[in-house]
Amino acid sequence: GVETANFEFPLITKAGRRVEILLNATPRYNEHGEVKGMVGIGQDITERIAQEQEYSRLIDTANAPIFGVDADMRINIFNRKAEQTTNFLSQEVVGENVGTIISPEFKAMTHEIMCQALQGNETASFELALKTKTGRKVNILLNATARFDQHGQIVGVVGIGQDITDRIAQEQEYTRLIDSANAPIFGVDVNGCVNIWNKKAAEITQYTPNDVMGENLVEKFITEDYRDAVGLVLSKACEGTETANFEFPL
Repeated sequence: GVETANFEFPLITKAGRRVEILLNATPRYNEHGEVKGMVGIGQDITERIAQEQEYSRLIDTANAPIFGVDADMRINIFNRKAEQTTNFLSQEVVGENVGTIISPEFKAMTHEIMCQALQGNETASFELALKTKTGRKVNILLNATARFDQHGQIVGVVGIGQDITDRIAQEQEYTRLIDSANAPIFGVDVNGCVNIWNKKAAEITQYTPNDVMGENLVEKFITEDYRDAVGLVLSKACEGTETANFEFPL
C-alpha cells in the first residue's frame, strides 16, 4: 500500500534497446479496500538522460575549470580542468562546502554571488581566487549560472571559470615596471581622471598618488594656457590616435 513516485529504472525492448523510464508506482485496490496489485505510470526519459550525459561529458572535458553546487552550497560538479587547476580530485571535494576550494578573503563574496545565482540573478566575469590543495592561490574569472531541473526549478549553480593567474601576474609586473621607471609616467581613464601616477611623477610634481588619483588631470594639474591642447591630445589617445613628443608643463 506504499506508493513510490519518480523512480527511475531501465526497460529493455523486444529489440534489446534500453529505454529509461521515470515511474510512479501506485497500489490497486478491490472493492473491499484490499491491495490486489499495482499500477505503474511511466514517462520515457531516455532523451533527457542522454542529454544529461552529454552535458556531463561536455563539462568534464571542457578546457576551463567548472564546478557546481547544490542549493546547500555543497559541491556536486568538479570537472577535470578544475582538478588540474586546484590539485583536488573530484572525490575529495564533491559533497563538501564550496568554501573548501575558495581562498579565505573571497569566501563571503563568493557565497553572496552563489546565493544570488540560486535566486536567478546570474553574475558574469567575477574575479576570485581558488585555493589549491597545496595552499597556492589561482586567480579565476568566473561566470555563475543557475542550474535548473526538468521542471524549470533552480536546483544549483554552475561556475565556469577562466584561469587569469598569468594575466594578473603580467598586470602586476606592468604596474611594477611603471612605478619604478626613471621617467614620470601617468595615465588617465576615458573621463580624463588620473588612474596611474608613478614614483617619478610624484617626485617631480610633489603630488603623491593619493593627491591625484581620481582627479581630472587637465582641470587640476595643467596650466590654463595648455589645457585645450593637452585635452585634445588625451582625447585623441583615448580614441586610438597616438601623439609623440608633445611638450607641456605640469
